[in-house]
Amino acid sequence: MDHVVDRRAMGEAPPKVRIVPASRPFTWLRHGWTDLIRARNASLGYGALVAAFGVGLLALAWGATYLVPALIGGFLLVAPFGAIVFYALSRQIERGDPIDGAAALFAWRRNTGQIALLGLALTLTFILWERLAAIVFALFYGGEIADLSTLVRDVLFSGRYMELVIAYFGVGGLLALAVFALGVVTAPLLLDRDLDVVTAAVTSLRCCASNPGAALLWAFLIAALTLLGFATLMLGLVVIFPWLGHATWHAYRDLVE
Repeated sequence: MDHVVDRRAMGEAPPKVRIVPASRPFTWLRHGWTDLIRARNASLGYGALVAAFGVGLLALAWGATYLVPALIGGFLLVAPFGAIVFYALSRQIERGDPIDGAAALFAWRRNTGQIALLGLALTLTFILWERLAAIVFALFYGGEIADLSTLVRDVLFSGRYMELVIAYFGVGGLLALAVFALGVVTAPLLLDRDLDVVTAAVTSLRCCASNPGAALLWAFLIAALTLLGFATLMLGLVVIFPWLGHATWHAYRDLVE
């Protein structure tokens, strides 16, 4: 027991960060697609579960229409934790191990405490964003919310709610940018190495600071593809979420020595 505690207390040295071309995210997507095809049964199966979770989440919030856009943003905030199973599958492929969906599902157990802390931090961020979104709507939306299509039309196309648009996307964008910078490689790092969540998050921040072009492009691609998944009533997420999960593993392996 003492040996295990000492090893965990010492941990590993802070990882070194590589500098990559700004266009490298397209390479991550290409490698992620290759992994998706190789592990298609497990990947698409878990992707279907993620899509079903998204449908259930939106169904619960449908009565409170203003929450729907907030939950879409919140989905992006907690996605790195939900994609751990895909990082584990890519890790199996990289090592030449047999593809084992059950083992990938429980891969978090090798660093349980730190991965749990990451999950808690992302969940609290999700709750914070939902509360902030509710406050912004309460302050700036004076109309009666009938349904989602009415809300979107009023807010985005009527021209009467520019303050709401600026506040909503401003607050949400800043929060999403902070979470992305601190989390782009954090979950893969915690899965792959004996690191604490603070060291992993700082390493993620260093990756973004050293590669601003690649980081911004990667953030845009993640947001665009995820929104495409939502636009297809979650059906697209069956493929898109695993694809991005596998690609994120390759982003981690490319950015961190």
